[in-house]
Amino acid sequence: MSARLEDLQRSFARHLRAEGCSDRTVVIYGQAIAFFSRWLQAQGREASLDELTRAAIREWLAELADDHEASTVKTRYRGLFRFCGWLVDEEEIPVNPMRTLSPPQPKMKPVPILTDVDLNALLKACAGKQFRNRSDEAIIRLLLDCGLRVSELCGLTVEGIDLDNGMAMVRGKGGKLRPVYFGARTARAVDRYLRARSGHRWAHLDALMLTQRGALSPDGVRDRMNVLAARAGLDHLHPHQFRHTFAHDFLMNGGQERDLKRLAGWSSDVMLERYGASAADARAKAAAQRMKRGDRV
Repeated sequence: MSARLEDLQRSFARHLRAEGCSDRTVVIYGQAIAFFSRWLQAQGREASLDELTRAAIREWLAELADDHEASTVKTRYRGLFRFCGWLVDEEEIPVNPMRTLSPPQPKMKPVPILTDVDLNALLKACAGKQFRNRSDEAIIRLLLDCGLRVSELCGLTVEGIDLDNGMAMVRGKGGKLRPVYFGARTARAVDRYLRARSGHRWAHLDALMLTQRGALSPDGVRDRMNVLAARAGLDHLHPHQFRHTFAHDFLMNGGQERDLKRLAGWSSDVMLERYGASAADARAKAAAQRMKRGDRV
């Protein structure tokens, strides 16, 4: 009997950590292997190297596409492809079974932006003077005003915040540092939070945002968004909606795409198109109404 995929998954995870991959990357890649293994077992097949074939992987991806978003299928594809490449490098298999399998192409689906009504409801849900209230408001305003990724929010440090100049230094993807900027109300919210933070049990940590267990994590942000969404009467709230809303507001108010690219920390123009898709029709309508070309003749 050939090696079990579950056992090889553990070795693969150790390899990823040795390569400096984040814990989240290790988990996501591991999920692809685990889900493929479960699919094999559900069909009465052994979750082993013998069943790691092009035909089996193609069938699994096809079934995934029937019930999941295309972006999810693509994530599973990437995880399993990386695993197969590692197996070849480690000489566990002679050829990558996915070498001729093209990745699925996800259809671009605009993310709904947050309206002023939504945002006001969320900020009301933060009302209060306790540490949690101060933290919640600071999180929402930083996400909205700066267009931060969740990982970037959690990576903010106390030293990297400059309230007087309304800016913060953010470490983005690839460890690249960039400045982001915020307005007076966000500065006030962060100032109030910092005063509450000074008496916190974890106040000695470098991380700006704290919880009762230590530094705030991306999962912790998502949990808080769920709590605040429920209080605000919103059906669903994902932290990334703030980033899409930031991009929409920037473009809606006449901001230049190149400036947005720099502020958001994007290295590719593809991301401009993806984030610009949110409420693009609304911006086009507003631009046309501002021009009023027909009224000039």
